[in-house]
Amino acid sequence: MGKINIGRVILGGIVAGIVLDVLGYLVDGVWLASRWTDGMKALGHANFSSSALLGFNALGIVTGIVTIWIYAAIRPRFGAGIKTAICAGLAVWVVGALVPNASFMCVSGLFSHHLMAYTTLGAIVELVVSAIAGAALYKEPAS
Repeated sequence: MGKINIGRVILGGIVAGIVLDVLGYLVDGVWLASRWTDGMKALGHANFSSSALLGFNALGIVTGIVTIWIYAAIRPRFGAGIKTAICAGLAVWVVGALVPNASFMCVSGLFSHHLMAYTTLGAIVELVVSAIAGAALYKEPAS
């Protein structure tokens, strides 16, 4: 097993993060916007602030970098390509969307089960597509 190409992890991760942020905006900021507004009102809060939205976008970039780092780490075992990128995206989805959404949104009862289900299902698409986009830029360092 060779070394991970950190420069390519960062490059692919930034691309994955941008794709993740754009798709996240479409899912949560457009498609589910009214459900999020209702959920925030039920909690006694206004819509998300501009600084919260910037924070979500920064976390999207971090998530993209982590996703491509995982892709690079599992690539020697699973091989390069889309199937490995999908595995990396699914792994991040489980720990970064499914578990937190189920616990903080559903189990705690803070948001509706429908909102939790829709945003979590949207996240699987977001994370898999962003992993594929970022993994396309990853290359192992020359030996």
